[in-house]
Amino acid sequence: MKLLSKIAKQRRNRAYRVRNKIRGTTTRPRLTVFRSNKHIYAQIINDQTGMTLVSASTAEKAVCSADENGGNVASATKVGKILAERAKEKGIVDIAFDRGSYRYHGRIAALANAARAEGLNF
Repeated sequence: MKLLSKIAKQRRNRAYRVRNKIRGTTTRPRLTVFRSNKHIYAQIINDQTGMTLVSASTAEKAVCSADENGGNVASATKVGKILAERAKEKGIVDIAFDRGSYRYHGRIAALANAARAEGLNF
């Protein structure tokens, strides 16, 4: 069994704390976010079936070109808008937001606000 550092344990516990309160259903799927230094990824998941319904990230060429920085607020805003557009195409309007172990500020908040502005309710 791999030993986790104190910081990794704290991050894992924060994510568990958030996710224990949020479940994605058929009528209200879960929007989860992962961020790295270079990219930000978002996907809408139905936890009852374990299926990813919609996803978007800065790693996609359609979202962020090779010479663009995918690890900033502007890119997170782009991902939020594109994710919301794809979700509306599939008929998804109401979602539950799962920020994982990240604070709700910076890139995470920018993605959420862009998704709200495009018409997602959470």
